[in-house]
Amino acid sequence: MSDNPTVLYDYRKFWAECLGPAPWLPVSREEMEQLGWDSCDIIIVSGDGYVDHPSFGMAVIGRVLEAQGFRVGMIAQPDWQSAEPFTVLGRPNLFFGVTAGNMDSMINHYTADKKRRNDDAYTPGNVAGRRPDRAVTVYSQRLREAFRDVPIIIGGIEASLRRIAHYDYWSDRVRRSVLLDSRADLLLFGNAERAIVEIAHGLAEGRAIDTLTHIRGTAFTTRTPPADRILIDSTSVDQPGKIDAHPNPYQGMDPEPCSDAQTDAAGVSEPTPVRLMASPKCDTHAIRLPSAEAVAEDPVLYAHASRVFHKETNPHNALPMVQAHGDREVWLNPPPIPLETDELDWVFELPYQRLPHPSYNGAAVPAMDMIQHSVNIMRGCFGGCTFCSITEHEGRIIQSRSEASIIREVERIRDTSPAFTGVISDLGGPTANMWRIACKDKETEAACRKAELRLPRHL
Repeated sequence: MSDNPTVLYDYRKFWAECLGPAPWLPVSREEMEQLGWDSCDIIIVSGDGYVDHPSFGMAVIGRVLEAQGFRVGMIAQPDWQSAEPFTVLGRPNLFFGVTAGNMDSMINHYTADKKRRNDDAYTPGNVAGRRPDRAVTVYSQRLREAFRDVPIIIGGIEASLRRIAHYDYWSDRVRRSVLLDSRADLLLFGNAERAIVEIAHGLAEGRAIDTLTHIRGTAFTTRTPPADRILIDSTSVDQPGKIDAHPNPYQGMDPEPCSDAQTDAAGVSEPTPVRLMASPKCDTHAIRLPSAEAVAEDPVLYAHASRVFHKETNPHNALPMVQAHGDREVWLNPPPIPLETDELDWVFELPYQRLPHPSYNGAAVPAMDMIQHSVNIMRGCFGGCTFCSITEHEGRIIQSRSEASIIREVERIRDTSPAFTGVISDLGGPTANMWRIACKDKETEAACRKAELRLPRHL
């Protein structure tokens, strides 16, 4: 797990690059035939309607994979009552990618009072009910039914935040990792461009999906953890013992000689060097969390596991984690290395149409209407707020685009969008404006293990 990953646009392109980018990622066999495709290399299944806009995660992942030379198809909001709608584009050559969409499907469906919502801003026509509850699990199970031997990779916010045993508000109980319920081969958490590109090229080279277990930002199930790892046991909580009174800091004001100091010939004492313990490394160590069964039974252990989980968010020093689920182990690799500015520019300047797919016949997608003329300028959040999951999902290190790239996107909107009125509705990201805010020192940032970053400054 290198801290110096391959730059996104430096991979050798897959052979289908010669076909060029598709106007739209195809959603039907007819569109595939118009493009001259006999098959898709990768098919994305999404709980959102297909909007080819950089604010929609499945569009970003689809265009990133397309730019790597792969033929990418899209199945948006399939009818999950049978496996047949999942076969509309045929069998992919490499894998299926599954996401519930930009929102967790349960939040999309229910209010905080657990009342059913009567609309869906991510569906054409604002129509509710076009995706199932727990969409990642349902879609993956249907794909297994239709294509038993095709690898399935799950991702997006729903999978990312359910990667270990977690409290589920809707059922009021602790549920096990979504990896087990979905029967997926891999789970991608956080911003997935690095991981999905490395996996796609690995599979294209003929590697088996179960050999791609070293990639940052991924989780998988196994019977036994790797034998070469030193597991740090974090399955219990320390019990407080006898608490002594604090010593008086003013007692014995007269200085006392240091008993362990060395004195040279001139009588000048030399300080004894401090010996520091070596920090655990992500290539040699891993943390064993309390098991899914233990955290389901003990709220204190659940809180303890959650605290450890949140501490391992800095990709530069986070350790892998493993959590037992019965006789299976869920293994989580460290988070992905954040994208550099030029990589983020590349991702957001891919040829997005910034519109819903033409098959919707002009039906409005409310979520798209709001952000059609907005521009993503950053990712991540250093706040670490306890009520928010952005840090847990995207990480606390701010990833920023360049000013030149932002201006180029504004110019593209001006020149290509018929609905543009001259107003850019928003320059932002998943949280408050933190564009180009970072720690003063990169080495300090890489070593920091706080849940939030303090005293940031503008670069």
